[in-house]
Amino acid sequence: MKPFRYVVLLIALTLSLHAATVLRIEIRGAVSPASSSYLEAAVTEAQRINAVLLLIELDTPGGLLSAMHEMVLAIADSPLPVAVYVAPSGARAASAGTFLTYAAHIAAMAPGTNIGAATPVSMLPGDANASHLPAMGHKVRNDARASIQSLAQMRDRNASWALQAVDEAHSLSAADALRLDVIDLIAETPEELLRKIDGRSVRIGGETRILKTTGAGIVTFGADWKSRILATLTDPNIAYILMLVALYGILFELLSPGTLLPGTVGAISGLLALYALNLIPFNYAGLLLMLLGIGLMVAEVFVAGFGVLGIGGAVAFAAGSLLLFDAETLGQDISLPLIIAFSLITVGFFVLILGFLWRVRRQKALGGSDAMVGAEAEVLEVHAGGYRVRCHGEIWQAVSEEPLTPGERVRVSAIDALTLTLTKE
Repeated sequence: MKPFRYVVLLIALTLSLHAATVLRIEIRGAVSPASSSYLEAAVTEAQRINAVLLLIELDTPGGLLSAMHEMVLAIADSPLPVAVYVAPSGARAASAGTFLTYAAHIAAMAPGTNIGAATPVSMLPGDANASHLPAMGHKVRNDARASIQSLAQMRDRNASWALQAVDEAHSLSAADALRLDVIDLIAETPEELLRKIDGRSVRIGGETRILKTTGAGIVTFGADWKSRILATLTDPNIAYILMLVALYGILFELLSPGTLLPGTVGAISGLLALYALNLIPFNYAGLLLMLLGIGLMVAEVFVAGFGVLGIGGAVAFAAGSLLLFDAETLGQDISLPLIIAFSLITVGFFVLILGFLWRVRRQKALGGSDAMVGAEAEVLEVHAGGYRVRCHGEIWQAVSEEPLTPGERVRVSAIDALTLTLTKE
């Protein structure tokens, strides 16, 4: 990340010869721990290059309240002005995005954007349904009400509408948000935003600062590799895939001990999946349904045909996948095509592949001494010690309690070392 920071610093120093510098970041998609890490790094970088403003271009359906609270604190405690700009047209600042917009020193929106629907769903990692409990639901909502009302009062914005956004999930267009004093201005581009806020005063750490942003150079700050990895791991689709890769890898290793590669990949995927589940809320009922579905499909292996256990297992696995993550809590959900694909793959793996392997293991060996018993042989020669016969294309010594003649077809009834015992067909 250091070379990238040096490039950003060089660009900022070059721009500073002509105008002030504005550091710009983009937060797209669900608010997550990665978003919080990205914002904190941006605040530090903005201080490093002596930027006059941190500009956050926002487009989010919401996300984790824990991550949102960390970001609100980072904005509120920022030593430099922070502007949240909901853009481009079609973007939204829903749920957690509403809190971030209210926390900013400057709140702006592009035409064709919207804000609101800030009703909280959960604040408890590991329990995606906590807010549906009556007592916990009231506690979470009251905390959200107090938080957004405090932000509205701090930034002198419309507190009554903010409470409606929390209590009744109200939403506003950019024009209505400006009319109701929810935001400070509407701008079509970042450059227009900087022109419009030039000369405005903001409160930073008890001091009043006058913004000087006309003609300021905009430097875009990208997320570092740690934030990008964190964003990838906390994507519900990625966490879901890691869980299944871990399951398949470990099972393959158990079926073929010593292979190492499937077990290694499975173990690494399992640890990454556990780390992801530690960061994002998930539904225990969904996880248990997935495990139940897998158990039923494994049981189907030991039952002839594709019956009730296999169908029930497939249904339980698909239902658990749908319930595993709550879209309202995370701001996104597992892709339905991904669930369908992995459900079919899982059914095929456990019912068809494992069933085939189980049947193969129960079959008699097709090679070696066990395969010789019952095989057909042809008598080639009679001698004093017994007979010479051809069996499976090879010449064997043989004995028989019954007299045999050359050219006669017989059966192998037993094998002792390299001598066959023959019987007439």
